[in-house]
Amino acid sequence: MNNGSDNTAPEKWVNLEDIAVHLSLSEDTVRTWVKEERLPYYRAGKRYKFKISEVDEWVREGRINGKPKDV
Repeated sequence: MNNGSDNTAPEKWVNLEDIAVHLSLSEDTVRTWVKEERLPYYRAGKRYKFKISEVDEWVREGRINGKPKDV
């Protein structure tokens, strides 16, 4: 029985194609930004995976037009 107090589901991971559509960018641009470490991503084997909430935060912070993040 669900009392409605915990109705949050884990965030879904999306692939490179999905994040390109989400950002209205080409897949090549997303690949370039990943290689330049400009875009927050994770690796799953040979595939890139993204969390939309992290990418949206990255956009809100204005880093879409900025330099790579200092590590």
